[in-house]
Amino acid sequence: MNKKKALKLTFALSALVGGMTSCGNNVPQVVPTSYETVTIEKSDITVPMKFSSKLKGETDVTITPQVSGQLMRICVTEGDQVKKGQVLFIIDQRNAQLELESAQASLQSAIAQENSARIEYESNKNLYEKKIVSKYTFDTAENAYNQAKASVAQYKAQVNRAKVNLGYCTITAPVAGSIGEIPVRTGDQVSPSTYLTTVSGNANMDAEFSLPETILSMILSEGFSMDPSALAKVSPEVGFVMKNGTEYEHKGKITRATGVVNASTGTISLKATFPNPKGQLYSGMQGSVVIPLEEKAVMVIPQEAVVKLQDKQQVYKVQADSTATSVEVTTQDIFNGKDYIVTSGLNVGDKIVTVGANNLHEGQKVLFPAAPTE
Repeated sequence: MNKKKALKLTFALSALVGGMTSCGNNVPQVVPTSYETVTIEKSDITVPMKFSSKLKGETDVTITPQVSGQLMRICVTEGDQVKKGQVLFIIDQRNAQLELESAQASLQSAIAQENSARIEYESNKNLYEKKIVSKYTFDTAENAYNQAKASVAQYKAQVNRAKVNLGYCTITAPVAGSIGEIPVRTGDQVSPSTYLTTVSGNANMDAEFSLPETILSMILSEGFSMDPSALAKVSPEVGFVMKNGTEYEHKGKITRATGVVNASTGTISLKATFPNPKGQLYSGMQGSVVIPLEEKAVMVIPQEAVVKLQDKQQVYKVQADSTATSVEVTTQDIFNGKDYIVTSGLNVGDKIVTVGANNLHEGQKVLFPAAPTE
């Protein structure tokens, strides 16, 4: 580039800058903004601890026949609400009825033989006392009478057994509840190994879930008891959240707990019982049992404030000169997806960076004066 061109370019730039100045246009200045922070305080909170669970009727009963035969009638449909004693299935009764009639006929014959033997015995007894017949004749009559009485008892048992078998042909609900799947059809041949359905006694529903040993220790430290004899009395009210996120309207109680921690899973099995007056809960439904754990005077910070480095956790604490310095902390998850409880590393009154903590470096300035307003 020659000197003339350089001079022209310099003059043009000077004129442009001068023109912008003369027109009152200022070059925009970048004003840094402060990071979001929070000041540490202590507060009382309720930690909603959730555990995956599966519902089961408090008295779920599997229905199978007691006798073999052809299924003549199905008196309910899947999902029906039934009362205790309501007829569910009827099996062909003809064979059972014939067995009953045969047993009754045999009983009548045995009773007649017993009457004859009794008369013979009483007659020989009278004659024996008068020394008209020998003791052998008397003993023979007595034995025949005793045998006749035993036969009557035997046939009475056969009649009762036949009545029971006839009763088994009519299958009734052992508990009130809801009818499950019915895999059989009218006309099927059934036997004692045939599954007919399940009656779920759903007035109350049990939510079965497992409690990790670490959480169990936390709960016990709060004064909660796992004593089976007193569990329902001391249990806090627990909630149930369905798989779609809907919270069930009624609260329940933890009613049962195993007394041993499973060595392979490190968990203890529990059951929470919920009332089901409207029949909204069904056996097999999945969801979460929610146990409220009260935490007193704890320091709670947002999860986004915590920077995880391998097995360590740190936050950025704001210093007096508005710079940030990393501080190692230990935390406890409260299972709400938003916060942690700080158990060490911070004190009340400390100020830490929340949003953007992952992008900070040691000694970086995080607080700036507010931009002037015109």
